[in-house]
Amino acid sequence: MKGWLLPVCITLVLWGIQGFVAKLTTHYINPMSALLFNIVGAIFIGIVVFSLLGFRPEIQPTGVALAIFMGVLGILGALGFLFAMSKGKVSIVAVISALYPAVTIGLAYLILKEPITLKEGIGIVFAFIAIVLLST
Repeated sequence: MKGWLLPVCITLVLWGIQGFVAKLTTHYINPMSALLFNIVGAIFIGIVVFSLLGFRPEIQPTGVALAIFMGVLGILGALGFLFAMSKGKVSIVAVISALYPAVTIGLAYLILKEPITLKEGIGIVFAFIAIVLLST
């Protein structure tokens, strides 16, 4: 088994459950309150990871800055997701938000010069068609 397959499958399941729980959460509290308590959960996991690192994380200025930026983007994305879930249908919001890899692939192509195969390109086009079909 490829070393990345099990972690990505676990991620798929956890993010799938998270999306469903987000919809339930926004039935009880507003999206900003939900985000606040989401952060509390993230802090708990952060403390566990910090201890697993022996309280000595790697510190390299560029890596730290990028990781913080990644956290800011992730939290802002989570807030947008919660607002969308509070007003939209799970079946549409979850699918459209799950198409974010198309943006990642485009950035990897433009900035990192990672090639996109014809099949991948067609998949990306279909992803954007799906957004249009689901949002109209």
